[in-house]
Amino acid sequence: MRATRVMKAFRPSRRTWLVAMLVLALALTVTAAASGCGGTEETATTSVVQSDLVLASTTSTQDSGLFDTLIPAFNAVYPQYTVKVVAVGSGEALKLGETGDADVLLVHSPAAEKIFMDNGFGLERKAVMYNDFIIVGPAADPAKIKGMTVAADAFAAIAKAEATFFSRGDDSGTNAKEKTIWKAANVTPSGAWYQTTGQGMGETLTITDQKGGYTLADRATYLSKKASLQLEILVEGDKALYNQYHVITVKAAKNGQGGIDFMNWIASDSVQKDLIATFGADKFGQPLFVPNAGQVE
Repeated sequence: MRATRVMKAFRPSRRTWLVAMLVLALALTVTAAASGCGGTEETATTSVVQSDLVLASTTSTQDSGLFDTLIPAFNAVYPQYTVKVVAVGSGEALKLGETGDADVLLVHSPAAEKIFMDNGFGLERKAVMYNDFIIVGPAADPAKIKGMTVAADAFAAIAKAEATFFSRGDDSGTNAKEKTIWKAANVTPSGAWYQTTGQGMGETLTITDQKGGYTLADRATYLSKKASLQLEILVEGDKALYNQYHVITVKAAKNGQGGIDFMNWIASDSVQKDLIATFGADKFGQPLFVPNAGQVE
């Protein structure tokens, strides 16, 4: 009888029971929500698998500052790729493609690119953009080439005057273009006046400026360094100075999908119109490149 009275004394009321159950339900809900949030964060963190994407490109695209704009924009769309830019001459970039040490190429040496594709090293090749080459030199212009409209004539005059000329000599697209102009001028450059830097475009411009010589440069790199140079544009506008860039996906790529994604991205309308077409215009008064993806050559 006493035990029964004790049990009755501690029996909770219906109201107390309901409150206890509500508190328990609320606690379970909060715990489940917290667990769900943790699961979501873990999924978001682990769903993006990072992989390296090696982009072999020219020193001109690097020196112009273009990649400072393109790479962050690409990563905003494809955060799974860690883009590693290898800035070398086009010839070296193509060799990296041959060996599979690059996944995608952005180069400007059309003749060498076609050989690369014909030999089966590339999967697809698309036009991306163009600008032009220029012949720059000192204001004194000892070879008297300023205002000439034919690049080959200007090279012939430089050779005749034995005015100092600096060649990159690095099997780059610029170096390849230089060779075609010497050939058109019927000149085989040699002697003390013809010097090789073995450097990229930016460094070659600096050396040329310091030594008061002439060189062939792409307009984008020249404009990006113009403030630190005394060199002037002396010859421009010849159709022979046209400078086309292509993007190429690599057959032996270690990250083939990354290369395809980069190609499709850089050739897309939004990138062509919003990034490439406007790049440099605010700083230099003119865009450094003209987009032309989809152009049939």
